[in-house]
Order: sequence, then C-alpha cells, then structure tokens
Amino acid sequence: MNTRTLFLAWEDQEQTHQWFPIGRLDADVERPFYRFRYIEGAKRAQKELKFPPLWDFPQLLEDYKSLELFPLFRNRVIAQGRPDRADYLDNLGLHENADPFEMLSVSGGYRVTDDYEVFPKLVKAKDGSFVCRFFLHGWRHTSLPAQERLNALKPGEELYVALELANPVTNLAVQLQTTDYHMIGWTPRYIVSEMARAMTEAPLSACNAQAGGNYTAHVVKVNPPPSPMTQRVLIEMRGWWDGYEPMESEDFRPLIGD
Repeated sequence: MNTRTLFLAWEDQEQTHQWFPIGRLDADVERPFYRFRYIEGAKRAQKELKFPPLWDFPQLLEDYKSLELFPLFRNRVIAQGRPDRADYLDNLGLHENADPFEMLSVSGGYRVTDDYEVFPKLVKAKDGSFVCRFFLHGWRHTSLPAQERLNALKPGEELYVALELANPVTNLAVQLQTTDYHMIGWTPRYIVSEMARAMTEAPLSACNAQAGGNYTAHVVKVNPPPSPMTQRVLIEMRGWWDGYEPMESEDFRPLIGD
C-alpha cells in the first residue's frame, strides 16, 4: 500500500488570523482508497475560536472513508476535461498525468470562497533531508522594488530563507529573499511552524550544525499574467533536520487512531 498524506488547515480570518491544522487526508491513490480524520488542531481551534466542523465532515470523532476523493478536496483541483488543464499543470510544474494529490501538494487548494488550505506531510529522507514545492505567498504586499525584482526572476535562481520574528500579521513568518537582498515574499505557514519547532526542539550546537535546520531554496518557474496571482512564482525548498521529526506535534495527532 502506497499511502500518501495531506493536511487541511483553517484560518480564523475574521478575528485573529490564527492558523490551525485541522484534518488529515490519507490515500492510496492506486487502489484508490481515501480516509479523512480530524486531528488535535481541530479540537484546539474549536476550543479557542469556536471552529465549525466542515459540512462534508460534521463529526470530529468520525473516521471517514471513501473509494473516491472527497468533494472538499476534489473541488480544489482542475477537472479532467477542462481545456486549460495543460496550462494549469504547467503552472504547477507537473506532468500531464499528475494525480489530485500531486496537484494539491503544490497548489495548496486555494479557493477565494473559504478559509482553508491544503499542504503535504513533510517526509524526511534517511539523511534527514526533505524537499517541498510551493507558490510564493504575499508578494503583492512587498515593496515596489521587490516586485520589480520578482518580475526579473529566472528559473534556477537561488533564494535566501530567513526567519522573521515580528511579522505584523502572523508574528512569526519565513521570508524568501533574492541574493541581492530583495524580500520578495513568504513561505506557506506550515513551513513556518515546522521551522520554529525544529529550532526549539533540536537547537543548533557546535557539534551538530544541522540539528535545528539548514535550508536552501530556488525558483522553479515564474508564471506571468494571465496566470493567477496566487501561482506567480513556484519555489522549491530543501531542508535538513537532524533530531527533529516534522509534523509529529500534538496538533497533528488524529482524533481517531489506526
């Protein structure tokens, strides 16, 4: 069984802009078989901000299983027969036979009509490394010189990864900067929380320089207009965590066990 995992996050856009991982989607795409469970983050969101359970998944303590991808996720990927499907997949840097899990892992499943985001479970290799791809966040809120620099980005261009400790909206954030020090945007928030935990749980030391994390990033492709603004710059980020296991904190634990 070739199981893959995505997480679903909810943002409280009305009051605090807090971000909570709330659900876990496991799949064997080849069978196919899909399973959705709420995780501890949903309980915390409900306790702190009265998070409402999803219409498709009304009970927190339920184990949802299906032979088809649940509509909540299926409606966040482009349909098979759409004439612009090839352009969509090209924007994501994916091949023509990419499955919904591959699409959601990169696109985030954004919809302007709701407050949810999809992100992949980060998986470490034996050497402690991980790789993820995502679209640059928040570039429209950067300076005009930074946006001009963004328009000149080239595939393969190296970027710096920098932890931001005083973001006016989210407090903690991870910036992406060009090598000539233009701050062009941010990573998705799932990367922020994992980097912060890695630094806390496995801090750097003289004998282990990669314990708390070592990160590199580069531009995969730039999608000019009329591509959606949320898909303007595709980034690949690599990291190394020795002594930290990603997405194993309490918030990510399923409310229903195996």
